[in-house]
Amino acid sequence: MRRWSWLLISFAGLAQGAPPPPRIEVAYELSRNGSIVADVVETLQHGDGRYEITETSKGRGLFSVLGGMKRVSRGVIDAKGVRPLEYIDERPGWSEARASFDWKAQVITLLHKKEQRTVPMPPDAQDQLSFVLAFSLFPPKASASAVTYNVADSRGLAQWLYQIEGKERIKTPAGEFNAVKLVRTKDTQRAELWLADELGKFPVQARVRYRDGSRLEQVAVRVSAPPPQ
Repeated sequence: MRRWSWLLISFAGLAQGAPPPPRIEVAYELSRNGSIVADVVETLQHGDGRYEITETSKGRGLFSVLGGMKRVSRGVIDAKGVRPLEYIDERPGWSEARASFDWKAQVITLLHKKEQRTVPMPPDAQDQLSFVLAFSLFPPKASASAVTYNVADSRGLAQWLYQIEGKERIKTPAGEFNAVKLVRTKDTQRAELWLADELGKFPVQARVRYRDGSRLEQVAVRVSAPPPQ
């Protein structure tokens, strides 16, 4: 289940477009080596300078015994960018796990397995859910070939570098989309992420390939969003 975080993961500067709607919900199927193992739902709500992202995952078939997972990111949006305040990670068998962001003191407090520690807040600090919204609302320059964020979860901080590989037209069970393709390579993993223009660069497909040949893939099967005003 720990590998899921690689998937459960706009570039308006690349193709100027609208931000995500005030509320959007996307349902996905998560598969391992071609077999569906879980259902995932991601919901974003934002407005009046605040946002909340919720992600729930539930195993399917033999994997249903693993139980469900839930991750939540809450924070503010202002002239300085998307600023998470709290990131919560709930999984079967885990004690309280969260990251709390203190923007005034410039520190992040991490709580994992009942152990708490405080670390300095790096530039462009995000959590594992908020960085997608930061992509959308505060895109890199049109000439940028990559983007980097310092991403926190309950266990620590990591620098995430995504290469921008251009535009693709992709077909999913939820429909066809014009998408920006991003690629992140780390150790033995290669993660690919497709962000749909039509949904304000919300993710509609993701794939992780491992050096041993195994793969995880998450594909949108349903999109729910209010119609444009």
